[in-house]
Amino acid sequence: MSSASPHPASGTVRALVDAQAAARAQALYALAVDAEPAASIGFGALAQQCQQVATLLAQHGLAPGDTVSLVMPNGLNTLRLLLGAMYSGYCVNPVNLLSSAEQMRYVLEHSDCRLVIASPDWAERVQAVLATLPRAVALLVCSPDIAAPDSLLSALPPTQTAAPAPQAMALLMYTSGTTGVPKGVVLTQANLAANAHAISAEHRLQAHDRVLAVLPLYHINAFAVTMLAPLAHGGSLAMPPKFSAARFWQQATQAQCTWINVVPTMISYLLEGDAPAPEALHGIGFCRSASAALPPAHLQAFEQRFGIGVIETMGLTETVAPSFSNPFERQARKLGAVGKASGCEARVIDAQLQPLPDGSTGEIAIRGPQVMQGYYKNEEATRAAFTPDGWLRTGDLGHRDADGFFFVTGRIKELIIKGGENIAPREIDEVLLRHPLVLDAAATGVPDAHYGQEIMACIVLREGASADEAALRAFCAEHLGRYKTPKLFYFVPDLPRGPSGKVQRLKLPDWVAQAAARA
Repeated sequence: MSSASPHPASGTVRALVDAQAAARAQALYALAVDAEPAASIGFGALAQQCQQVATLLAQHGLAPGDTVSLVMPNGLNTLRLLLGAMYSGYCVNPVNLLSSAEQMRYVLEHSDCRLVIASPDWAERVQAVLATLPRAVALLVCSPDIAAPDSLLSALPPTQTAAPAPQAMALLMYTSGTTGVPKGVVLTQANLAANAHAISAEHRLQAHDRVLAVLPLYHINAFAVTMLAPLAHGGSLAMPPKFSAARFWQQATQAQCTWINVVPTMISYLLEGDAPAPEALHGIGFCRSASAALPPAHLQAFEQRFGIGVIETMGLTETVAPSFSNPFERQARKLGAVGKASGCEARVIDAQLQPLPDGSTGEIAIRGPQVMQGYYKNEEATRAAFTPDGWLRTGDLGHRDADGFFFVTGRIKELIIKGGENIAPREIDEVLLRHPLVLDAAATGVPDAHYGQEIMACIVLREGASADEAALRAFCAEHLGRYKTPKLFYFVPDLPRGPSGKVQRLKLPDWVAQAAARA
């Protein structure tokens, strides 16, 4: 178990905000990047603005304990609406902006939200969805930009609500599952506070540290790592409207960021772009990669090209993002590992849910203060997610080595079973990514009359490269052997991904069919 542990005295989002407001009222918490005019929030102002959010929600008929949904892109106003609602005892439901109308309708109906706050460019679409719901849900239109005329909070008096309990529901976030309808993950005030402290301790973050916040706040990584963690250590975040590979390094250096938090897809884009002069990046201490496995070849290329060490981590929405992390000390990290358990306990279990010895492959399970309470209004899925003795089943396949490092080889649902042999698709991905023609790749299983399943690989070529199936097939045969070499190769412009950057493997066959139809 990590030395990082929850702080009982800081077991709510309000406690995190109030502690920083009392200790460092004038210090900067959040800075808008590329904003005109310039905008920022200090810790003291944040506490007051959180109380103004309580007034806003009360004016629209909500009471603490109710759920408010947000359909908004990143912005300082989005940030303070999320924090203000949780600070005042409400539950927030950030809606994934990549949702289809059908998915959004499901989330807004299932969440029992009383109010939806949407940015102006989303208002019409949200209103159309709300018109189809069986209950009345109010819509409030608000800019994500803190300096905009419709940012709503500036003239409101503050309201001091009763402090929320640590076990109160604070966040309802829906997972973008590859099959079925999304599941609503219930996270408490204590879950969120525990992981804010664990992240800060794991990465040894201090008040002078500032992170570039390019991931969307409707995803658990950005929500926990870039928004909440600075509240635990008194640091700050710099927030552009969205990720831009072309502007990334300029934004990070101009905002004087000391660390960056990205997903593997972003690393691949940055590797394709221009590299700043090495001296320009000296202030950035480390790059944190999360949410999906980072191919070792990309990690090594990033460190070599930009001179910034990569700390690979992993977590789930169900664990408030990170539950594994490589060590802060660069020489102690292990290439290809997601790290050691961070702020929690972790083990590997077999199909009978019994612990396996180090080196054995099985399902990774987690227990700790950041683990969710369950799935909202879904007792069956909640029961299935936990072992009888309270360990969360992650659905990830992997093993732990003798030093306590965990290695993830894939998802149980995504395992390719060819002729009775289990094949981890990530093994095939990593070989393909080593070929000079390949920018991105993902393998999956497809039905086969003889083997049960065969292997299909989707390839995104580097710019200017030409498709050469024979070369890729020979490369795979050399490094994987004939049995694990894909039978089918498809060249596609991109891969289907969820908001965290994870490839949605089970959608690949349909993705290929759609790409062929468009061609």
